[in-house]
Amino acid sequence: MWLRRQGCLRPAGCGVEELRRRRREREAALRKARREQQLISKRLLRDDAPEEGEGGCVAVILGQAEIQQFLQLAQRGTEEKERGRALVSLRRGLQHPETQQTFIWLEGSMRTLVGLLTSNQALLQLEAARCLHELSHSEQSAVAEACLPATSYLLTYLSGHSSDFISPHVTVLEALGYALSQLLQAKEAPEKIIPSVLGSTLPQHMLQLLQPGPKLNFGVAVEFAWCLHYITCSQVNNALLITHGALSTLGLLLLDLAGAVQRTEDAGLELLACPVLRCLSNLLTEAAVGAVGEQMQLRDERVVAALFILLQFFLQKQPSLLPEGLWLLNNLTANSPSFCTSLLSLDLIEPLLQLLPVSNVVSLLVLTVLCNVAEKGPAYCQHLWPGPLLCSLLGTLAFSDTEVVGQSLELLQLLFLYRPEAAQAFLQQSGLQALERHEKEAQLQDRVHALQQTALHS
Repeated sequence: MWLRRQGCLRPAGCGVEELRRRRREREAALRKARREQQLISKRLLRDDAPEEGEGGCVAVILGQAEIQQFLQLAQRGTEEKERGRALVSLRRGLQHPETQQTFIWLEGSMRTLVGLLTSNQALLQLEAARCLHELSHSEQSAVAEACLPATSYLLTYLSGHSSDFISPHVTVLEALGYALSQLLQAKEAPEKIIPSVLGSTLPQHMLQLLQPGPKLNFGVAVEFAWCLHYITCSQVNNALLITHGALSTLGLLLLDLAGAVQRTEDAGLELLACPVLRCLSNLLTEAAVGAVGEQMQLRDERVVAALFILLQFFLQKQPSLLPEGLWLLNNLTANSPSFCTSLLSLDLIEPLLQLLPVSNVVSLLVLTVLCNVAEKGPAYCQHLWPGPLLCSLLGTLAFSDTEVVGQSLELLQLLFLYRPEAAQAFLQQSGLQALERHEKEAQLQDRVHALQQTALHS
């Protein structure tokens, strides 16, 4: 998932500004690759295994006649429960690619489903939304494209509620949010769907759903946080989301989530934390953000402290989400001296270093954040050394992962540039021997030789 930046660092012939320019170029390429990877990762509401029907029987593939029968029952059944059961049977059948193909080629089928979606009966709305989400996460492009006409109806339904956007049927809202999140991942979404979403009142409603407080419904918030995530990945108009207060809303939700993980052992909180972290990370790459602290309307220390609470939670409960939190920390510190200052004033360098052994991906991001701090200048490097940093870097130089070693070399170069005394300490701790292990590696040779010269002449 994580693609690293490539490029040689030749410190002996480069000034500080040149080093920064190269880092920014490599980081921009990495961010683009990461957004593309996130967009192609489909998120399923259920397991891939076909759902079992009533009586323990696995749902069967439906033919044209059976689909028509279920749609007619759903439309004209005498009782609401009977109509609902017809849609349940249809939904189970739509788990099969063969049924999906038959459904989309059946004249009037999608129109009927949309009509049930916009009815005033909650049970039918819910089951119709579930049928739509079975179709929307199909791996067949023709099926996904057939769902596109439903988008405008989804927008009308979701945007047509009160200013509080609180539906009495939250299960319907949750299912619709999930269906919309699947449509937002379609390859046509940046041209055909997302502009319509951004042109409606839906973004403001989504952000209202994510406001911390007693009205926050966890399941609904999860679905619409994922919707926002896919919108921000597309980069169609993230500046608009920022003007609607997305950074402030998501920043407050981040603080709320940090408080929640301290109060409860519920591991389900990561379901909301993941899209929130990704949204913030994507929005912070926008040039329009400017002064991040002002946009988020939060003190830097609060944001950094909350992020580290979540990192500790992930370390214990969900280590796979550590990269999400560290990527946000990277984006916060990349261009903001104030967030780097917060990191130092809260004494969080050592807790960061303690994450290095978790995995190569985590190590890479930790080292990148530390590079962000080091490149801010001598005053910042004074907080990095003396301290445990050099010892930790001697450890990462022993890693077999070339990218981790390369990032370690970059951090050492920045440290020696601003704190020449650190180079002498590095030599005293057998630093040259650690570098010699990588002299023959093609991707690292130039940086190793440059660092050896810097250390010897400091």
